[in-house]
Amino acid sequence: MELWFYHLERTPLDKVLPGLLEKSLDKDWRVLICSGHVDRLQWLDEWLWTWRDDSFIPHGTADTPRADLQPVLLTSGTENENNAKVAILLDGADPANFEGLERAIVMFDGADGDAVQQARQFWKQAKKKQQTVLYWKQNESGTWKNLA
Repeated sequence: MELWFYHLERTPLDKVLPGLLEKSLDKDWRVLICSGHVDRLQWLDEWLWTWRDDSFIPHGTADTPRADLQPVLLTSGTENENNAKVAILLDGADPANFEGLERAIVMFDGADGDAVQQARQFWKQAKKKQQTVLYWKQNESGTWKNLA
């Protein structure tokens, strides 16, 4: 499994996440979005329907009927209910719980010291397992660069 890290400093999650979801869906990949914070998942559930006036991202939550059919599934669990190829991990969700996927993306707020430390720990664990890891950070112009 590839493990990608997105260090959010210049652009907040709500501006970065739609692009990642659209790219994944364009590849016909199903996506899990995982967070242990129920309020974050509730916010995302509402926001993904309305994030842009001319578009929405089809999704559901793990507690809705037919969660297994959702192209994007919001969950606090670790089960791959929708047969996702990629998991987007928020709020300290542990990538070790998603080993069977093609890719896990750890997104963390660079202004949150605890989140940065947790991401560093995940990085060290992945390197110890000799996983492929990529570290994405925005430059001054807002372009994402792989620094790994």
